[in-house]
Amino acid sequence: MDGDLTASTLWYVLVLVLVGSSLIGRRLAWGSLLRLALLWVAIFAGLFGLFTLAQQQGYLTGRWAEEGLPPGDAPPKLPPVRTKGQAIRIPVARDGHYWVEATINGTPARFLIDSGATITALSEPTARAAGLNYDIGEPGVVMTTANGKVEARRSSIAKLAIGPVTASDLPVVVSPAFGEINVIGMNMLSRLKSWGVQDGEMVLTP
Repeated sequence: MDGDLTASTLWYVLVLVLVGSSLIGRRLAWGSLLRLALLWVAIFAGLFGLFTLAQQQGYLTGRWAEEGLPPGDAPPKLPPVRTKGQAIRIPVARDGHYWVEATINGTPARFLIDSGATITALSEPTARAAGLNYDIGEPGVVMTTANGKVEARRSSIAKLAIGPVTASDLPVVVSPAFGEINVIGMNMLSRLKSWGVQDGEMVLTP
């Protein structure tokens, strides 16, 4: 709030400086000077309004990084998942990937579905929230990711559920290198009756 007030104050000071400087040296009648000053103020007020609207909509902030840009520390906003019989249909998100809400032993978690990942992977915050056991003192496993090689710890999920799609005793790896991202890998997908993309949706059939 204080930052917005300071920015607004600086903006109006800048307007006054620019308007004043544009009028200095002009030999106009007071009526003409007043009209010209009001015109400049109106122009800058309109630009300031557009700038504020753009900030609120997220065009000038990191909001889009949270709602649909390439995966990072903040997963995107999810489109609704449809259930058809026992199968679920997951629309593609704005970042071009397939994300889904699941539960780990009853604890909600968001996952990226990645058929290029060999094993299901969890972030440390997700693993802690789900109460998973993994010994950080034990030797880990070195994995190759898009960001290079990272060290992870082995653990297991008693039950991973995505709607009607479930997997029991599912091996997973946990690492702080995953940031806030959880990934469903092939060791989960290979347990399904079928999985694949149809009409732009990821279809999982138990």
